[in-house]
Amino acid sequence: MTGEGAVRLRPPNNALNERAVTWWRSQCLLTTAVPVAVLAVLGAFIGPARTWLWFGAGALAVLGLAGTAFLPSWWYRVHRWEVTDEAVYVRTGALWQEWRIAPMSRIQTVDTVRGPLEQLFRLATVTVTTASSKGALRIAGLDHEAAAGLAEQLTRITQATPGDAT
Repeated sequence: MTGEGAVRLRPPNNALNERAVTWWRSQCLLTTAVPVAVLAVLGAFIGPARTWLWFGAGALAVLGLAGTAFLPSWWYRVHRWEVTDEAVYVRTGALWQEWRIAPMSRIQTVDTVRGPLEQLFRLATVTVTTASSKGALRIAGLDHEAAAGLAEQLTRITQATPGDAT
């Protein structure tokens, strides 16, 4: 597609809410804490394997804390999103970055989700479902009020956009 209204791959302009970094850190800590606790408890009760279980718990704790300190800040720098009258642009990932575009004419549904941790940090995720075989586009880490406004904006734009005839 060429011309003035062409949808093209380009860097999205908007960053996520800064609270997303703390939300991701909390997720990383919880994901690390559960297996570390299991290994530590098993080490307390299984004498012959105690050294290896506690070593495993310690190694996993160090790796988990390093990931918790480093990864969320990196994700925040990479994750971007933008909505125009023509499309939704999303860039996610860290090592393997994924850039996706959803033309407004292909959007089927717009959903807003707030899990327990997201609610704690006043964040939300907007999911844009399209006819794509790649699945939905997710914009996670938005301020919950901004997410509600974005869902309304997308609904308004898609209702005003003629469907794709292809």
